[in-house]
Amino acid sequence: MNTKIIACTILLATLAASTTRAQDKSKNVEIVIDGVAGFQDTPMQPDGKWHVHDPARPQPPVVTPGTFSTQATQPSDAIVLFDGKSLSNWRDKKTGGPAPWTIDNGAMVAAKGDIQTTNELGDMQLHVEFCEPEPGQHAGQDRGNSGVFLMGQYEIQVLDCYNNKTYADGATAGIYGQHPPLANACRPPGEWQTYDIIFNVPHFNDKGEVTTPGYVTVVYNGVVVQNHQAIRGATNWKSPGKYSPHGPTGPLSLQFHNHPVRFRNIWVRPVPVVNEP
Repeated sequence: MNTKIIACTILLATLAASTTRAQDKSKNVEIVIDGVAGFQDTPMQPDGKWHVHDPARPQPPVVTPGTFSTQATQPSDAIVLFDGKSLSNWRDKKTGGPAPWTIDNGAMVAAKGDIQTTNELGDMQLHVEFCEPEPGQHAGQDRGNSGVFLMGQYEIQVLDCYNNKTYADGATAGIYGQHPPLANACRPPGEWQTYDIIFNVPHFNDKGEVTTPGYVTVVYNGVVVQNHQAIRGATNWKSPGKYSPHGPTGPLSLQFHNHPVRFRNIWVRPVPVVNEP
């Protein structure tokens, strides 16, 4: 009897130790390189050069932006998603109830949870204006964090990277966790900034396989920072991206990431893809 008890005790201890090792292995260790916090024990990017959120990945060059499309009047055929007065085109992403954000002086302010449009959108031209909280506080990803999610799953990062370094694939106007922006064109916190985005949806065959990835072009404050860049799949923390098959349309989502980022003048135009030479 004592032998059986001892054997069971040893077995349970071994299983517990294995579980602990597995849990420890799943916890990525944050490191800091040249003032940038990130990870080098996350999966490698498909090109094999960098880990996801690698702090050693080169920082985008800083470009001082000019004046471009701020408070742009929407084209006559645009669908206005936010006019500065009403959240009627938006819903709580989690519950489907009324959007929990507030409206202040013509801008909607991120609060409580993510929101998404009532509209289903596909290939499109999108205009978004946002303003980072002033003064800029904290550092890295904990500074004015939000995101524009195309089809609710492909994130163009919103962050205050004005005099604030973070891992390159999480910088402002990056395709989060995948492609850093070609430049850091951030304005100071408290100033309005613009995204003008051209998005082409991904396509799948009957087996759910990707036939054409999604593509995105991002003009940030008048500076091209994503040039018809292929998207590697749904964007997630510590993940290089993976596609799951879906339909040709989906909602636009805006993220609440514990920062009261402000948004205004949001409109979209459906843009069909024409591949004729």
